[in-house]
Amino acid sequence: MATGHHHHHHEQKNENLNENLSVKEASVIVVMVPFPAHSHMNQLLQLSCLISSCKIPVHYAGSSIHNSQVRTRAHDLNLSEIQFHDFPIPPYLPDPASNSTEFLLPLFNVTEHLRQPVGALIHQLSSKAKRITIIHDALTSSAVQDAISITNAETYVFQPTPAFTVFCFSCAASSEKFLPIPSELAENIKHPIEIPSLEGAFSYETRDFITRQSQFMKLLSALGHLYNACRVIDGAFLDLLVEKRNDKRGWTIGPLHLVTYSKNGRNSINGKHKWLFDWLDKQEPDSVLYICFGTTISIGDYNQQLKELALGLELSETKFIWVFTDADHKKDGFVESEKGRHELPEGFEDRVKGKGMVVRDWAPQLEILQHKSTGGFLSHCGWNSCLESISYGVPIATWPMHSDQPMNALLITEVLKIGVNVKEWARRDQVVSSSEICKALRRLMGSDEGDEMRKRAKDLGDKVRSATADGGVSRLECDSFLAHITR
Repeated sequence: MATGHHHHHHEQKNENLNENLSVKEASVIVVMVPFPAHSHMNQLLQLSCLISSCKIPVHYAGSSIHNSQVRTRAHDLNLSEIQFHDFPIPPYLPDPASNSTEFLLPLFNVTEHLRQPVGALIHQLSSKAKRITIIHDALTSSAVQDAISITNAETYVFQPTPAFTVFCFSCAASSEKFLPIPSELAENIKHPIEIPSLEGAFSYETRDFITRQSQFMKLLSALGHLYNACRVIDGAFLDLLVEKRNDKRGWTIGPLHLVTYSKNGRNSINGKHKWLFDWLDKQEPDSVLYICFGTTISIGDYNQQLKELALGLELSETKFIWVFTDADHKKDGFVESEKGRHELPEGFEDRVKGKGMVVRDWAPQLEILQHKSTGGFLSHCGWNSCLESISYGVPIATWPMHSDQPMNALLITEVLKIGVNVKEWARRDQVVSSSEICKALRRLMGSDEGDEMRKRAKDLGDKVRSATADGGVSRLECDSFLAHITR
């Protein structure tokens, strides 16, 4: 939504408004309250850019350490119009009696501490505008609870997962075993889809935290839910969800990265990845598997599983780029890993020279997925990764590890049919053998069935990219949301 000419009428109107109001007050101020995990903060930051580009003041409220982190990683976003509030949150000190290995505890701690400064911020802003629009992550409902007492404040829930996944959770919560299938999809989905077990997806602490957040969400009774997804991906499930929960409204405005990401071509990739793209340029179209497991990893028997994965990859003879890092655990304020450094098997990198590339730090994922040589993505199925892969027409080998990932993986394999299961969620506690990994990767990268999936993925990618272009369905929903909050 950055600078397209089609928005000038919007901007015109708002500028005139602001001229008359600047003396008195703004008509609407938006406050964003993200959950402090990078994958969540990043999505609300993209939404902030989109809204601020329409000349609406946006305030982004978080802990100073997490805000600075998300800014550092926002390689291609224009943050100049966003007002950040970097609250100093006391560091999390674990209770010595608890032996929890739950890596999210510090993030829950930040969320609890945000209530007071966020409450003060919305009180302070409420006198400066006709209306305060609060957009909060589904997991930070408790932090915005004071909005209830502010007469000119309205709240909206931002769902960092697709409606399909929220719908799965909703069905699981009412103990349903199988997913109701929307009638318009019945043609394609021949057998019943079993809802993944929630067991093992969350620790006790996480379950408690989520329950607490849903209680506050009920209390706040938001005016609507925003989804960083797209009607062409899971619109039918959004309709079922709105029906099931009597939601006031759902706006599906994604994939946000397609709207905010400025593609400066390859020059925007700093020189240190030049070798990688030089190599990619030489490979056959659709021949390379991209491997990346997101910013938080929890694999059961990690070292054994790592060996099997490396061996399976070697056996499959697939070309690959593997972003292998535990830097995410080490040096940022998001996650502290209790585990030591994980190493690839002895001699692995030498043996795959020329066939596989190992990248040991951050890698430009969007550019890799857009490259014509990339033909598959081995992923933990975090929603950001799924969205990016779908947007660029790359099918997915799914390896869900926790939280919403098993549901996202189900959407990819069973509903959209653009992926293969590498690790079944039902076998999450077992080590997948190298031969099974090899078989799944060959299916994706070297079979007719894989080619069919790639074709479907490319068609879907085209549709999704059109959805965020002028006049596309996501663009229209976004305009409708902006019109709603500035009404």
